[in-house]
Amino acid sequence: MSSQPSPDGAHSPRPVRKPGSQIIVDTLIEQGVEVMFGYLGGVVLPLFDKLYDAPIRFIIPRHEQGGCHMADAYARATGKVGVVIATSGPGATNLTTGLATAMMDSTPLVALTGQVRTELIGNDAFQEADTTGITRPITKHNVIVKDPRDLARTIREAFYIARTGRPGPVLIDLPVDIQLAETEVTPFEEICLPGYKLREKGHGRQISLAAEAINESQRPLIYAGGGVILSNAAMELRALAEKANLPVTMTLMGLGCYDQARPESLDMLGMHGTAYANYAVQKCDLIISVGARFDDRVTGKLKTFAPQAKILHIDIDPASISKNVHVDIPVVGDAKVILAELSNAVEYRPRQEWFAEIAAWKAKHPLRYDTKADIVKPQFVIEELWRQTQGAATIVTGVGQHQMWTAQFYRFNRPRQFITSGGLGTMGFGLPAAIGAQVACPDALVVDIDGDSSFNMTLTELSTAVMYELPIKVCLLNNGHMGMVRQWQELFYGKRYSCSSLKNPDFANLARAFGAVGYSVDRKDQVAGTIEKMLAETRPCVVDFKVDPAENVWPMVPAGKGLHEMDGLDAYELA
Repeated sequence: MSSQPSPDGAHSPRPVRKPGSQIIVDTLIEQGVEVMFGYLGGVVLPLFDKLYDAPIRFIIPRHEQGGCHMADAYARATGKVGVVIATSGPGATNLTTGLATAMMDSTPLVALTGQVRTELIGNDAFQEADTTGITRPITKHNVIVKDPRDLARTIREAFYIARTGRPGPVLIDLPVDIQLAETEVTPFEEICLPGYKLREKGHGRQISLAAEAINESQRPLIYAGGGVILSNAAMELRALAEKANLPVTMTLMGLGCYDQARPESLDMLGMHGTAYANYAVQKCDLIISVGARFDDRVTGKLKTFAPQAKILHIDIDPASISKNVHVDIPVVGDAKVILAELSNAVEYRPRQEWFAEIAAWKAKHPLRYDTKADIVKPQFVIEELWRQTQGAATIVTGVGQHQMWTAQFYRFNRPRQFITSGGLGTMGFGLPAAIGAQVACPDALVVDIDGDSSFNMTLTELSTAVMYELPIKVCLLNNGHMGMVRQWQELFYGKRYSCSSLKNPDFANLARAFGAVGYSVDRKDQVAGTIEKMLAETRPCVVDFKVDPAENVWPMVPAGKGLHEMDGLDAYELA
């Protein structure tokens, strides 16, 4: 290393200078990044050139949206920050669906996008787009870097913002000249964001009020959301439920935070939740909401939601408190910390009458379907998959009827076992998410339970799975329709099935064309054997299950109705 004289005549090392692209890569490594997803292009070539020698595994999708979903699922499966790269213009705009998905489901994600040279910004240059303007509503934070000296600090702040508080996606826009410019390497400095306040420890008085409310309640209920998983608070949730003797229901995003095999579990609540969970919500005298936001798919008609209940809401995001329903006892902070303190303050109560009432609802209204039907029922496929995997697989889904059947009939027992698009409801999420989850957990059994319409949207990512030899499994519940849309048309639009049916390809042959394994199933007696063969495959495998095209998801709370006003409770006779 060269040196220069100091004021006292001694020689000191000259500051190290590096191109911005190298500083970016070095800072990513400093942040612990081991895997990245993305698609290259002209203005990110300097960055990719430095990634060539970096100890970071890089996964190339077939479309930037797929890469963003992969990074999202990688984050959900590991709890780490997912990272995706795209070039300027269409590369960046192709990320928007993935960013909005991550934003709605609070996934920690950092997106790096290329941008045209700084002097060209605003001149409609080739492949220019106002990426920060476009993505501002669908990111937790975004920034364009216009000084190479800001690169390391900006990336460190991005990772910090993405993973802390209520997690979310952060986007950094990187003009190509900033990547190429040489600048001095700045030493690490403690992150200081004066406008970004975090509150992890709950207020002591509020926790005392919460404990008093739980101890005094006769019919309490825990309503657990995805925030329990994000805060790694599943053990603390179970400790609270056991100590205070509380039943537990979960949102779609919360599935896995509480073992559904336990007797206190009421499974999922909401529009397609269990009847016993919805009845319990409407009858309870205290809702203990943890890491959930009272989404419309959970509450049904707000005026009739939990009419007898006080609301206790634990959430790290103060903006979520009393946003949709009035909260009587707010506790702002990290669920893991607050639940631990709350467990120390609550007391055991037997609550025999409450649990007896719940048991009666469970006996009268279990989840069910026509098990005697000759045609392949989608619920039957999911139950058989659950049986053969012993409930241990990591399950991802697309969005639609298959997603709801999966939430109902695959029983989850651990956090980060179920990966799905909740808030945004992104069709096409399943296949790229399975790839991201498999990259994150190479030894795990990863199964994408998908629908034909959802799968059609991103099926080119099968080529990615084959390229990287990822043994993902796809159980395709193929009913030839946009199933949930068809169900609504049947129930609310006089069976006028406008544009909701599809002419699908031969999915098994298509899988083989990609280099994967493909099977087709159109008889009930083929289901078990084909699932067994699928699970034994070491290559990507797609099984096209031709399921009943007229099957609906029950129960269902129609739009504008209360949780107690469910349709479909008598759709099938008890087996």
